[in-house]
Amino acid sequence: MPAEIDTAGARTLLLRAGAPERRHVLHGIAWLVLAAGLEVLGPLAGKYLIDTYLLPRNADLPAIAGLLVGALLAGMLASWLRYLQLKRLAGVAMRSVQRIRERVYAHVLRLPMSFFDHAITGQLVSRVTNDTEAVKTLYVQVLFVILDSVIVLTGAMLAMLWLDWRLMLIVAALVPAVIVIVRLYQRLSAPAVTRTRSLRSDLNAHVAESIAGMPVLQAANAGTRFRERFTRLNEGHYHSRNRELRANAWLLRPVLDFLHVGLLVVVLWVFAERAAGSALGALELGILYAFISYITRVVEPLVQITMQFSQLQQAMVGAARVHALLEEAEAPLAVEHGRVTRGSISISDLDFGYQPGRPVLHGLNLEIPAGSFLGIVGPTGSGKSTLLSLLLRFYVAPAGSIRIDNAPLESIGEDHLRASVGLVPQEPFLLAGTARDNIAMGRPMTQAQIEAAAKAAHAHDLILRLEQGYDTPLGEGGARLSVGQKQLLAIARAQSG
Repeated sequence: MPAEIDTAGARTLLLRAGAPERRHVLHGIAWLVLAAGLEVLGPLAGKYLIDTYLLPRNADLPAIAGLLVGALLAGMLASWLRYLQLKRLAGVAMRSVQRIRERVYAHVLRLPMSFFDHAITGQLVSRVTNDTEAVKTLYVQVLFVILDSVIVLTGAMLAMLWLDWRLMLIVAALVPAVIVIVRLYQRLSAPAVTRTRSLRSDLNAHVAESIAGMPVLQAANAGTRFRERFTRLNEGHYHSRNRELRANAWLLRPVLDFLHVGLLVVVLWVFAERAAGSALGALELGILYAFISYITRVVEPLVQITMQFSQLQQAMVGAARVHALLEEAEAPLAVEHGRVTRGSISISDLDFGYQPGRPVLHGLNLEIPAGSFLGIVGPTGSGKSTLLSLLLRFYVAPAGSIRIDNAPLESIGEDHLRASVGLVPQEPFLLAGTARDNIAMGRPMTQAQIEAAAKAAHAHDLILRLEQGYDTPLGEGGARLSVGQKQLLAIARAQSG
């Protein structure tokens, strides 16, 4: 695979996600081995029927019936075992991906604000949803299919080795050819797969950005320009996907089907030469039947393995992208010995910049007594929003430069700080839920507590005028409310903290 795919990171992610399922995986593999063993018995039973009863014209009907019933029961048992293993391994995959998705989302919630300064929402959403879904595909459709195929292939090769090792070597020559095809496919398709996945994230980001900024987009009459940009991204995705599909069309099933036919021709030629040298006996006909059956059982797993490489490429890219997100450093945790008691703020010699050598705040000193009301004014870019972000610990200030109630800001626990400080942003954020949801924000609050917070923010009457009161859906981002009404709900949320 190309260097840009972090295969080591992808493997680490998959192993950690599947570690708790080791027992279930072993059970599934055991059932798979038993099913493959029963399937291998089919051609052997056919060979025995031909050698013992058909060619010698031995019309022992009870024995023939017993043999056929036994083969039927073996096939039924193999099917049942495959059902059990598929159910067990599919459950492993679903639970593993569930853990990955929950872990990724929890990790995103703990990332520092500096990460979101550069992150694109649509791409983040794509990693949490699409890329983790690709990991599920890797478990369900790729790894288990490959595991199944390898076990069936091994059983068939062992059976052929027992029947005629020379003919088995002819069939075994197919395996190196498949390895060469797979390596060539990887070389041709991996760059296209990586680019396809990246462009899909760009498409998601563009659509999310367009929908979020729809009022501005329409007011600026930018619909045509945004549509053209989307068309360019979509066309790039189409061409990249086409390159991947062309590699699939040339190097996967068609080539394997051709090799299958070639292998049958070689085996039949070997039997023809043997027949030319001596009378073809019952033993040779039985082996011929078994080998033709086993060749199909060898070729089909190889076809399945190669057909899964397209999914494997996509899943490995998705897993690598998820792992890269999980490797992002989380916001540092406080040592949790400081407390907010009254609310006085002391700022001493505060220097801060988002980039080295480009400070935004220079030697700032400020004392804010508890209970006071302070307004900070200044020109654009003077550091007002930066100061607020530092006070909220969205960004890490130099140690000791900010103190609340004489406790260093970095020493106050996360839960205690968030419960002690309320934020009413200039552009209020509202959930696509009800008024009740936006005030409580998932906290276990009673109706009385929610109404008390709304009354303190003078939002209670506004909410009661909505058609369903506190249970009225507000639309995405509070689209049904004016900016001022959103501000009142944001103040009620801060009051409820």
